[in-house]
Amino acid sequence: MKVAKKSRGSFTMPGEAGYEELSLTLAEKWGADVIRDCDGTKLSPRLLEAGMDVYSTICIIREHNEFASTNPQFQQQTFLESERVVSTSKTIEIPLLSRYFSGQFEVNEASLPYWQVLDRTTGDEIFASSWQYNATTKSVTIEGCIPFHQYSVNFLAFRIWEEINMYNHVTNNWKSEPLRQLDPRYPEVQNYLSSYLVRWCEEHPETDVVRFTSLFYNFVWIWGSDERNRNLFTDWASYDFTVSPLALDQFEAEYGYRLTGEDFINKGNRKPSHITWNKRMMDYLWFTNAFVCSYAKELVDIVHSYGKKAYVFYDDSWVGMEPQSEAFQTIGFDGIIKCVFSGFEVRLCNAVPGGLTHELRLHPYLFPVGLGGAPTFKEGGNPALDAQKYWVNVRRAMLRAPIDRIGLGGYLHLTESFPNFVETIADIADQFRKIKELHQISEVYTASLKIGILSSWGKLRTWTCGGHYHEHPELDLINILESLSGLPFTVEFLSFDEVTKETLDSLNIVVNAGFEGSSWSGGENWDNAEVVRLLTQWVYEGGTFLGVNAPSAINHSFRMAHVLGVDSDDGRRLCHGQWEVNAAQDSKAQFKIHPKQGIYLIDGDTTVLQAQDGLPTYTERTFGQGKGIYLSEYRYSPENTHTLRSILEQGLKIMPLFTSDNPNIDCAYFPKAKTLVLVNGSEEEQKVRVRTSEMSVIEERFCAFEMRVLHLAE
Repeated sequence: MKVAKKSRGSFTMPGEAGYEELSLTLAEKWGADVIRDCDGTKLSPRLLEAGMDVYSTICIIREHNEFASTNPQFQQQTFLESERVVSTSKTIEIPLLSRYFSGQFEVNEASLPYWQVLDRTTGDEIFASSWQYNATTKSVTIEGCIPFHQYSVNFLAFRIWEEINMYNHVTNNWKSEPLRQLDPRYPEVQNYLSSYLVRWCEEHPETDVVRFTSLFYNFVWIWGSDERNRNLFTDWASYDFTVSPLALDQFEAEYGYRLTGEDFINKGNRKPSHITWNKRMMDYLWFTNAFVCSYAKELVDIVHSYGKKAYVFYDDSWVGMEPQSEAFQTIGFDGIIKCVFSGFEVRLCNAVPGGLTHELRLHPYLFPVGLGGAPTFKEGGNPALDAQKYWVNVRRAMLRAPIDRIGLGGYLHLTESFPNFVETIADIADQFRKIKELHQISEVYTASLKIGILSSWGKLRTWTCGGHYHEHPELDLINILESLSGLPFTVEFLSFDEVTKETLDSLNIVVNAGFEGSSWSGGENWDNAEVVRLLTQWVYEGGTFLGVNAPSAINHSFRMAHVLGVDSDDGRRLCHGQWEVNAAQDSKAQFKIHPKQGIYLIDGDTTVLQAQDGLPTYTERTFGQGKGIYLSEYRYSPENTHTLRSILEQGLKIMPLFTSDNPNIDCAYFPKAKTLVLVNGSEEEQKVRVRTSEMSVIEERFCAFEMRVLHLAE
């Protein structure tokens, strides 16, 4: 049973000059009210006059190759580390770009005062008088080396190929001119770009929404010279690509101290979002955020002065705008668009405050090859199935959090060979419009359970953890967020600075998850006795502390071990006795998880509910009026989500209604509409029982991926 057809709207589709009939036919089929251009496509006059609003895509820092070629000093930059060379004599030569993809980088030879040469064996910096740069060989020669020490160079390089454009040229065989990128921190670039945007607005009177893709600085994506390791470093929230000599100088003038290349290189580890950032890097984040939002406001004001709306894409060059920051609210965007593969990304988009239009760009993108490298709209691809699999994850989260619009991007003509995809999108669009309508009528039923996610980032990384789900499936927290995105609970995000009695008293459960030293588990933030005391008191008085992997870990042990009942041993307890690990025989809740080496019971008072290979994987411990729960890892699956929900609800005095007994079936109740929505996230037929009141249970059967809307009588 499919959702009944609703009126058109709330759907953005790509159009393509040369395929007008196809564009208009699909617009009617999908109920599109907006048409957009995409990278590599244009809209013809016929499409612009088809009665739909028009989104026009603009990546403000690229499409300016002539200016960049004339003014190469204004191209964007990053710190790179050369290869590390072991000295076998007192003089060595280090090639700077040998590790890197030659099409992406070029040495900034005017930035030598900002470079560092380091003895990586001792960590000491080498005086500038002991090294020199050779412009012919693009290498650094170091004199007076200590034999068999390692040496490397931190240097500034221009990024001469915009990374998203570079990816599409390499992956999707684009033949257009490779695009460079400008750094708007330079006043000369700001003047140029502001004038460019004025001209652009005047030349595009048909545009209703200017879709910024995105702002100025792309998430970091460093490519290597060897195809066996093409992606040397990638992180969705790193600030590596925002740096320049001017930025470093302005930062020093404002904050009173100077950042160096090593602040970014960080012994070769760099500063991805899963590493806890020190004060120096957090200062730089807020410094960058202030600039990005300030100049973005100038651009948005220009757009508004021409009677157009301004939306921003929450991907690609998003770094610096930080949608949870106060500065972001001053920009004045009318909408925000997020590409989504998973449920937590829906919640990420919905959580951006400020009264914006929240729009999702669905996957698969209309390109021959998907982001994972598998064929999509080409021989061997099955985009209809791909769309369904992405949609069921997106849909379960959308039932919990309202979204205003959905849409697609890419080359529309690729759909011609895939009619099943066209039908699938038509059904998805109808489902979405029904869900949106229900959210407009009624808030969704939510159980009286409030969960706090404790990490170093807190609210700044609300509903996010390292980019897309498929990029970091090994991160415990991203898996927990994916499960929580479709559950009927209130979720908040707090940093360690926000651990106060008042904050904790508003929560039922605190979740701390991640590997030791990560920003997600907290790292050095756990070296704070007051945080440990407050959490201990809160659990003793009735709270639940749920720890996953290495919660509260610092110096290879858990600060909350007394609450969790387990701790971590890295070998120091080799001579200590070990409590036997015997899993409770009557445990009904079972996770599909693997053990973590070194986890041991601290005493005999911890209940082991699940174990493997003599290691506890799921434990509970009563602590005063509260409880500590430990999981050795967590991976998203419908089954694990079902089990997680059951243990989260243990502390509720009244069990929530509208619960499904089938892990593959999610449900949401809209009280004012008296409507229950049930969705099958499986490719297979399913049956379910749902408790709708203390006395009533309904039973239903579902086809693959089906969504069903039921009106419940009084």
